[in-house]
Amino acid sequence: MGKNYKADLHNINTFVLDYDGVLTDGMVILTADGEALRTANVKDGYAMQLARKKGYRLIIISGGYSKSTLYRLQNLGIEEIHLGVEHKLETYHEMIKKYNLKPENVIYMGDDIPDMKPMSEAGLACCPADAAEEIKAMCDYISPVKGGHGCVRDIIEQVLKVQDNWLDGDAHHW
Repeated sequence: MGKNYKADLHNINTFVLDYDGVLTDGMVILTADGEALRTANVKDGYAMQLARKKGYRLIIISGGYSKSTLYRLQNLGIEEIHLGVEHKLETYHEMIKKYNLKPENVIYMGDDIPDMKPMSEAGLACCPADAAEEIKAMCDYISPVKGGHGCVRDIIEQVLKVQDNWLDGDAHHW
C-alpha cells in the first residue's frame, strides 16, 4: 500500500468498479442456456444507489457480461455500464475524456490483472481483500472485505462520510 489514502478521499467524485470479483465473489452459476448467474451484495447496492443520488459518478467496466448483471446495475440507476470489455484501459480513457475527469477525482476498484492498467492511472487504486497479489501490491487501499461481500460499500461509505454525505435525509430511503 502506498500513500495515506484517507486524505485523498475528499477529492473523489467518481467510482470506477469492476464487476466480477469486486461486486461479486467471482463465482458464477451457468444455466442450461449459457447465462452466467452471479450473486451480489445488497449493501454494495445500497451504497451505490446512495452515491448516485448524491451526484457521484459510478462507472462499471467489466470483462464479463450477463443480462442479469446489466439488469441489476440499471435498477440501481447506474448509467455508465460497460460489460464484455476486452481492453479496460481503452474504456477507462473514454470515460475520463467523456467526463473530463482528473485522476485525483477517481477511485478504481478492481481485483485482477485486467484491472491493473486503468488502476495505475486512477487517483486511488483500491481492491477487495481477496484480490490477486499483483493488484494488492499496487493499491493505495485494500478493503478488509472480500469481493461480493461489501467491499464496494466499504470504500463508498468512507468517501461519503469524509465528504459529509452519509447519514442525512437521502440515506434513509432507496
